[in-house]
Amino acid sequence: MQVYLHKKFEKQYRKLPKVLRDKTDSVLKLFYVDPFDPKLKNHALSGNLIGKRAVSVTGDVRIIFEEHNDHTVVLMLNIGKHSSVY
Repeated sequence: MQVYLHKKFEKQYRKLPKVLRDKTDSVLKLFYVDPFDPKLKNHALSGNLIGKRAVSVTGDVRIIFEEHNDHTVVLMLNIGKHSSVY
């Protein structure tokens, strides 16, 4: 599996407090090993985000991503609080 970080994701990541960046790093490491680990709460999105998925970093922080080529390529699109990414 290849994982790419969108420019917008990288910009939002840099703005996070260090504690959230560290938590995001551990979530991404777990995602690389097993994208469907129950700790990630990986789920499909609906509405205007149909076709995208999300994983949880904390109770309120999510990473939005797209899968391409049957899970071979993953593009991390967005990270932020639940209210700002949905």
